[in-house]
Amino acid sequence: MAVTIRDVAEASGVHVSTVSRAFSAPHLVNPETRTRVLAIAEDLGYRPNRAARALTTGRTHNIGLIVADIANPFFPPLIKAAQAQARLRDYHVFVADTDEDPQVEEDLIQTLTKQVDGVLLCSPRLTNRTIERLREEVPFVVVNRRAKGLPTVLMDVGRGARLAVEHLTALGHRRIALVTGPSGSWTSKEMQEAAATMSDVDVVFLGPNPPTELGGLAAATDVIASGATGVLAYNDLVAIGLIEGLAERGKNVPGDVSVIGVDDIVPGRLSRPKLTTIAMPTAAAGRIAVDLLLQSVDSAATAAATMLETALIVRESTGKAHR
Repeated sequence: MAVTIRDVAEASGVHVSTVSRAFSAPHLVNPETRTRVLAIAEDLGYRPNRAARALTTGRTHNIGLIVADIANPFFPPLIKAAQAQARLRDYHVFVADTDEDPQVEEDLIQTLTKQVDGVLLCSPRLTNRTIERLREEVPFVVVNRRAKGLPTVLMDVGRGARLAVEHLTALGHRRIALVTGPSGSWTSKEMQEAAATMSDVDVVFLGPNPPTELGGLAAATDVIASGATGVLAYNDLVAIGLIEGLAERGKNVPGDVSVIGVDDIVPGRLSRPKLTTIAMPTAAAGRIAVDLLLQSVDSAATAAATMLETALIVRESTGKAHR
């Protein structure tokens, strides 16, 4: 016989309504009581009826997570961390991929609106005006994009770009190429603005480029033509493709050209040369974004931006500039 909510209430010594709130509105239940109720429910094998709970509370206990390109190794750690954090809060996550297409992104949001309590937008390609219009339909938290009036989780890629340029200049590089990302990318814009403020170095901007290995491969010709001896790429995938493209054109990394990526994805650690990169706190961003979104669902969350620190990881793809 299936375990019911009344069985859990009797075993816990509380009213049925307390058990219901422990699952549907845990913030309204004393933490000690909630922990006891949930533990007993787990021991008994009780699982709340989500459809019935949604009718009662108006909550689906689902959230949407929309990413620009699920094939990019940058996103899986963020997705995994977000799912784990959501499970702790008794939420399920629907993951969707836009393939870098803003129209697909907008269509997905509109499709998910009635199926989820809120949406995490990760590196969105939509315009801010469109995001502001869609926010009237469902709560948002935006990752890696500033959006007026919305809670956002940002990774300090501007600081990362400055660290990368400082590292290259310390190695004697005086002409540095920034291989930018897609047009309209917040990350790319932050990197360009940060690099433009650096003194005692000549920075050239090459792009926009697709945020993929093929984008980096195609950019190799422009990098050579620019005369740059150091390169900061939009992300690790672009950097890996660029290294391959430079090799095809007879250029050694780091002997002839030093290359730095952004993200610290696993393929960059395994490639040869191992990639110097700016590490991005993707897992932390996923966890924090879920917490902010559920705050927005439960109440009017503040529209503050949470900025997470980045770090330079020096490996084998950077070296001293040849005179």
